[in-house]
Amino acid sequence: MAVQILRKEESGNPRTMEEALKLIKHVESLFMPWNIPALADGFTEDCVVRFGNVPEFRGREAVRAFFTARSAKQRNYRLTKQLRSLAGDMLTNVWNGTWEDAETGAPMKGFGIEVWVMQDGKIAVWEAAFNVGRADQTTSVVDLLR
Repeated sequence: MAVQILRKEESGNPRTMEEALKLIKHVESLFMPWNIPALADGFTEDCVVRFGNVPEFRGREAVRAFFTARSAKQRNYRLTKQLRSLAGDMLTNVWNGTWEDAETGAPMKGFGIEVWVMQDGKIAVWEAAFNVGRADQTTSVVDLLR
């Protein structure tokens, strides 16, 4: 009797830091300019999103609506993401972004951290914390804590 080695099905998730970095850079490119269909397609149908102080939402269509709303408010969005870690099906990245507020024209900047839980090569859980402020104003820690 011959013994066959059972192969685990590939999940499509990044398994190495190099694969995770490639994914992060691909996602980064989808924001400049906004490619909302491709961004939304990177999430599972039943994804869960916890994004800063935005109430938790679920599902790919809600992600599509979220990115549509953001893109309308953030003109000339420029984004840089940096991979921080990969552990199993979870990866983390930090980001820096700049844009113009579409309503006021004010220059804006942001910094944040994201945790992605991957499933079948797509984001199943997206958790993000971030800080945003005017790019043309200097603030102190005391100002930020008011």
